[in-house]
Amino acid sequence: MGQKVNPIGFRLGIVKGWESNWFGGKDFSDKLVEDDKIRKYVEARVPKGGIARILIERTLKRITLTIQTARPGVVIGKGGNEVDKIKEELKKITGKDVQINIFEIKRPEIDARLVADTVAQQIRARISYRRAMKQAIASAMRVGAEGIKIKVSGRLGGADMARTEQYKEGRVPLHTLRADIDYAVAEADTVYGKIGVKVWIFKGEVYGKPDLYPGMEASSNNTGGNKENRKPKGAGGNSNKKRRRKEK
Repeated sequence: MGQKVNPIGFRLGIVKGWESNWFGGKDFSDKLVEDDKIRKYVEARVPKGGIARILIERTLKRITLTIQTARPGVVIGKGGNEVDKIKEELKKITGKDVQINIFEIKRPEIDARLVADTVAQQIRARISYRRAMKQAIASAMRVGAEGIKIKVSGRLGGADMARTEQYKEGRVPLHTLRADIDYAVAEADTVYGKIGVKVWIFKGEVYGKPDLYPGMEASSNNTGGNKENRKPKGAGGNSNKKRRRKEK
């Protein structure tokens, strides 16, 4: 199960929060399509902004966007001009007031979306896919990732037959629901066709009840966990055996 399903969707409500936070009601489908338009517009407007994700909250009269980016200066623009233009265009698209919050990603080396985009860009620029994958893995492990896996598929190196290759370092426990795993997919358009890039990054295990509010992902700093919540080794089985012996 964990090998096939999307790791983020698999953990929603457990260690991952939702990227869209609103009540749809009868207009759910319209709002869902509008969210997709908003994200595509912002990413197309600032293609070099290093945008990892766009979180959307809605009220009756306002839409709040939280843009998580590795390059906030590019998104904001000189004197905030770029953000103001984005607000105006989104107001025309949605017909509502738009508020934009921008958060800088401190460690882009362990953000799956940014890593996947970087590998795809290097493949597009005709850099060896093996070199791109190994560099990304080395950077992620150096910054503090507990594990990373990168998979590329397509006509690698211009081969006649498509194939899949992957590199992995550390551990990536896909079946463990408390594992904070970031996942992303990117595509590279080459003269031989499309090459797909998938990235899994394991940031640690989350213990306790995490804050799932959009923009505040479950922190992987508590990797030690609560000792009080752990079951002591050997608990449960030995006492039953002793009772059985006495009964005999």
